[in-house]
Amino acid sequence: MKAITSLLAILALSAVTTFAAEGDAPKKPEGEKGKPRMTPDELIAKLDTDKDGKISKAEWLASPQAKKDEAKATERFTKFDKDSDGFLTKEELTPKKKKDA
Repeated sequence: MKAITSLLAILALSAVTTFAAEGDAPKKPEGEKGKPRMTPDELIAKLDTDKDGKISKAEWLASPQAKKDEAKATERFTKFDKDSDGFLTKEELTPKKKKDA
């Protein structure tokens, strides 16, 4: 009986520490449909087919997500392309931190 109680106590303790460790892990911000959003570096690595360090409009529109709705993809590209040079850089894809008021 003592062995069973000890075993259950050990299992309970290990479960608590496992859940606590998972809670400490930093989480990625969520994008559409609750999926983790890609970082600017991950997005550039995935879409930058010519490896010039930036995403052209053609590279952006060639993505699977853009092929689902090209009009929306074009709108988003224009929104992100702050300097209107036809390319998205890491700086343009990095969200600005909100200032505390």
